Amino acid sequence: MDNTAADFKNQWNAELYDSKHSFVSELAANLVELLSPKPGECILDLGCGTGHLTDKIASLGSEVIGIDSSVTMIEQARKNYPQLDFDVVDARKLAYTEKFDGIFSNAVLHWIKEAEEVVVGINRALKPGGRFVAEFGGKGNVNAIITAIFNALQKAGYPTDTALNPWYFPSIGEYGSLLEKHGFQLTYATLFERLTPLEDGEQGLQNWLKMFANSFLNGLSTDAQISTIIDIENQLRPSLYKNNTWFADYKRIRVIAVKL
Repeated sequence: MDNTAADFKNQWNAELYDSKHSFVSELAANLVELLSPKPGECILDLGCGTGHLTDKIASLGSEVIGIDSSVTMIEQARKNYPQLDFDVVDARKLAYTEKFDGIFSNAVLHWIKEAEEVVVGINRALKPGGRFVAEFGGKGNVNAIITAIFNALQKAGYPTDTALNPWYFPSIGEYGSLLEKHGFQLTYATLFERLTPLEDGEQGLQNWLKMFANSFLNGLSTDAQISTIIDIENQLRPSLYKNNTWFADYKRIRVIAVKL
């Protein structure tokens, strides 16, 4: 895949997501087991992406609605699973009131720095006793990659403003306290390392950067993007490239909370 400026403009490239990042949904299959959706329940898949986990939840008999803030992701989800219900919704502005038995979210909440707004909306959307099951990036997630990005930008003389970082990676204590503050009982929480292989061999890291870290690169020229990615790869190759496969140094937080 060539490195052109156009590759970096669309933060959510649904085709790239489905073709090169299927691990995002595959690694969360057992998260659906934690949700344990039952026939007759109404479930919200918050940040459904291209719909693969929405379909898995629906296959277990629940009525499920998939929402995402990305129009391109929802368009792809509707193509993938035309029988399911998908809608473009901002997770910070959930308008549902006591509609859902469960709310499920995978690999989404680390993209939303306004975490409190999301938690308030989730609580309002759940029925009393409803459950919230989520996995997302936790404290220390992709720390090596972030460090390499900032090193490369600084070395090339580009701004290294921390505001370029689009992610929110809380600790268990931080996120658990936020849930408890807004009417949840935290019943399960864990932070764990998951060194994750990236697809497409030698292209794996640059595909990941294009898909998930483009906010750091959008302001650069095409040539600067290419040279910056090469620098990032050179920094990380000794630790995150093995047997023709790139890895991401993921740390994930998983939580289960019940609305009181």
